[in-house]
Amino acid sequence: MFCIPVQIPPELCAIDDECKAIYHSADSVCIWVFSSRQARNRFVDETQGMSKAEREAAFAQFSDEPCV
Repeated sequence: MFCIPVQIPPELCAIDDECKAIYHSADSVCIWVFSSRQARNRFVDETQGMSKAEREAAFAQFSDEPCV
């Protein structure tokens, strides 16, 4: 396990973990937030193997209100 100390905004911590997907690359960590667990799972399934840029473009299709 690797732990990287960071200051996570409380607003992000308040969002249900099942509505978040976390990806990393060599230079960044991305936390994608979805309206539901089902939307998150669909995003993970549909973006498997994509690059960060491709995932960013695909995320636009999932732009709805985050669940809390």
